[in-house]
Amino acid sequence: MTRPCQCPNTDAVASPHHPTGERMRPRLRGGRTTALAALLSLALAAPIAAAQDRAAPADGPRATAHPELPHQYEVSGPATPAARTALAATGASVDEVHARAVVLTADRAQAAAVRRLGYRLRQLPDPPGAAPAAPGIRAGDFPRGYTGYHTYAEATKEIDGLVAKYPTLLSKQVIGTSHEGRDILALKVSKNVAKDENEPEVLFTAHQHAREHLTVEMALYLLGELTSKYGTDARITKLLDSREIWIIPDLNPDGGAYDIATGSFRSWRKNRQPNAGSSRVGTDLNRNWDFKWGCCDGSSGDPGDETYRGPSPASAPEVQVVSKFVRSRIVGGKQQIKTAIDFHTYSELVLWPFGFTYDETGPGMTQDEHDTFATLGKKMAATNGYTPEQSSELYITDGAIDDWLWGDQRIFAYTFEMYPSSFGSGGFYPKDSVIPKETARNREAVLQLAEIADCPYRAIGKEQQYCHGS
Repeated sequence: MTRPCQCPNTDAVASPHHPTGERMRPRLRGGRTTALAALLSLALAAPIAAAQDRAAPADGPRATAHPELPHQYEVSGPATPAARTALAATGASVDEVHARAVVLTADRAQAAAVRRLGYRLRQLPDPPGAAPAAPGIRAGDFPRGYTGYHTYAEATKEIDGLVAKYPTLLSKQVIGTSHEGRDILALKVSKNVAKDENEPEVLFTAHQHAREHLTVEMALYLLGELTSKYGTDARITKLLDSREIWIIPDLNPDGGAYDIATGSFRSWRKNRQPNAGSSRVGTDLNRNWDFKWGCCDGSSGDPGDETYRGPSPASAPEVQVVSKFVRSRIVGGKQQIKTAIDFHTYSELVLWPFGFTYDETGPGMTQDEHDTFATLGKKMAATNGYTPEQSSELYITDGAIDDWLWGDQRIFAYTFEMYPSSFGSGGFYPKDSVIPKETARNREAVLQLAEIADCPYRAIGKEQQYCHGS
């Protein structure tokens, strides 16, 4: 058992040992054996990268189409959770973790802070769609090569079509609005969908971070798959006969719209909520949840930072809306939602709580609960090829949704970091051609988690102890 670690010490930039004194085995985020350097060398071979390499030194700023926007950098050296947490403490977002390197998103000030920690940064090419919009590309739409992704309006239209087509299986609720007034939807999928039956409930959420558009496609895939296959697929039929499934397809519609507002990508992460006393806009929704908020150097208090946690817990309207919805599923004093997945990109990971402590259990989790999380996580990862691990094995985060869902609501909640495994394969902006394969890739994991929602402890053979008679 490791010692409690409410607020880990991140003063040491790099250490060969886990902060608790245990040796930390090297981890390749996404479980890929291909070296990061090889992936980057392929990406940097592109003409745009060659032009950027000529424009500036490896450790300096480069000429780009959007110099005011954040960029991604390769940082070699950090090899421990503590070292990576120190990087995140600069306000940059850590996007990709390898054994002795990371990729992070940072603006000019955050990049300078990383350099002051003693690291050299190599700026990576902007995504192809980050250039000024090509002729014929409409403002507010995805760039060429990405138009298979759904805008907010297109996703809403598709959802409305599914509700009309499957009215006995699918219902739509507007559970609140975003800062800019866009509807936040909760879709319920179940036989007898109009009735609130005494059945285990499952929650799937998507798109907390604006640039992670593939997650909206994941939600739309689940809606289509569950409705269209009912009555013909025995497994889905049985599932909808015995479960109530909730899908919130877009937690951050304002940020998503802003990311593509010019017809090119802005690499935007946060929501679009103004910050009092600052010209910098936005809160990182996945650092704003009201459990261990701001506790442990796992978020930033600076409104300009990528991981700004907001001025107070659940200060973001989108977090308030979803928190209220989840609490509304407490019926007769018991939370009806038993399992959940929050979809993100990228890195191909299955993550479970806690993020705020390096301990496997930490305050608020027993060994059996940890073992259930780990067993289910590894079983799901075996179906999609992702790497399973506790969130804090990457770096410390606080105020994250899966920590809140477990710590506050006792929901077995996971984060899935979807395709790709690396920057070199598309990073936050893979081409739309990958959508069908990479959404269907998670079908089995989703079904498994929904099927075990009646008693997650069955994963460790302790259903009689925890679920008998429930």
